[in-house]
Amino acid sequence: MSDSEHYDPLTPRRQKSADTQERRMPRGVVIRLFAYLVAGHVVAAFLFLLFTVAGKG
Repeated sequence: MSDSEHYDPLTPRRQKSADTQERRMPRGVVIRLFAYLVAGHVVAAFLFLLFTVAGKG
C-alpha cells in the first residue's frame, strides 16, 4: 500500500513547522481591540458614576 491511495487532492497539505499568517492576528488589530476595550470600560464606568450620583441626589 502506498500513500497515493489515501491522497486527497482537495485537502491542502500544511506544514506543521511553518507558522502561517492566517493563524495570527495582525498587531494593529490587537492594539485596536485593546484600545476599544479600555475605552469602552472607561465610558461604562463614567456612565455608572453619573447614574450613581444622580440616584443619590
